[in-house]
Amino acid sequence: MRIPVKTSSGTYDIVLERGALQRAGEYLNLDRRVLVVTDDGVPAEYARTVAMACTRGKVLTLPQGERSKQLDTYRLILEALVEHDFTRTDCIVAVGGGVIGDMAGFAAATFMRGIDFYNIPTTVLSQVDSSIGGKTAVDFMGFKNLVGAFYPPKGVIIDPDTLHTLPARQIANGLAESVKMALTSDDELFSLLEAADGVTDELLDVVIERSLRIKKQVVEADEHEGGLRKVLNFGHTLAHAVESLYGLDTYYHGECVALGMLPMCDEAVRRRLLPVLTKLGLPTALVGKADDLIAACRHDKKAAGDTITVVYVPQVGSFTFKTLPFEKLEQQIRQVAQA
Repeated sequence: MRIPVKTSSGTYDIVLERGALQRAGEYLNLDRRVLVVTDDGVPAEYARTVAMACTRGKVLTLPQGERSKQLDTYRLILEALVEHDFTRTDCIVAVGGGVIGDMAGFAAATFMRGIDFYNIPTTVLSQVDSSIGGKTAVDFMGFKNLVGAFYPPKGVIIDPDTLHTLPARQIANGLAESVKMALTSDDELFSLLEAADGVTDELLDVVIERSLRIKKQVVEADEHEGGLRKVLNFGHTLAHAVESLYGLDTYYHGECVALGMLPMCDEAVRRRLLPVLTKLGLPTALVGKADDLIAACRHDKKAAGDTITVVYVPQVGSFTFKTLPFEKLEQQIRQVAQA
């Protein structure tokens, strides 16, 4: 299945197909120098498969995790490009999760003022969300994604078969982003998640496709996050506060988003959301101090004085942008914080 994405920066296709990794040479222009960027948490065979499809492929394996998403690692990618005599006609292929996609994409955006970039995401979170839309970045001085660029890929291959090596917690971590998109934009997808009896390949295929179509629609309408694209931040105000206080060693990003959605929806929506999160193995109550979380939210980029603008879900499948006084936000956060 091909899903075209059309933006002001150009058009590219998402190929969504089981077994597509083995056919990367058919779907991507790899008849040139290619740097395949991956990390040591991704099965090495995935990057090797892509490299073997290239006429002149090199594999660069980086340390896994958010701690690698920094300028020193970005420098390693640039050094590899220079050492192997890459030119503006060559390309980078990212094989991995969101960290690898962000870093490889940023390197492609800046090397010689821009070379081609392809993305082959291998986690649920990157397949349903971060692999499309063109956001690339590295972290800097403790701030997430502070240095980056909008730079869409030339193509994306999504092969759900690459998810078979992931533990259940990582599957749930990614599905949190699909729950997020279903709550704001697709009541039928949310109903499907409600009715599902376990996470099967068939469910993943449907969830990935519907999530991609939501993200595609939003990105096409608002590529550079001037308005509508902010809907993708649903749940992220509290999520970023949790990440800053506890770090990703305690909670994965999707788990933080799961917690962040709970205060940002009406009570009737929350009653439907809680059993879905529980069924997926996502957290539903935060053990931590509400005062600390509220203080962290005050540093959110959407805060202005004593108010903050959030994405709010009044009913499943719809959303509104809501400006709240911090006192109201505090009341809502205390509903999900246990201490």
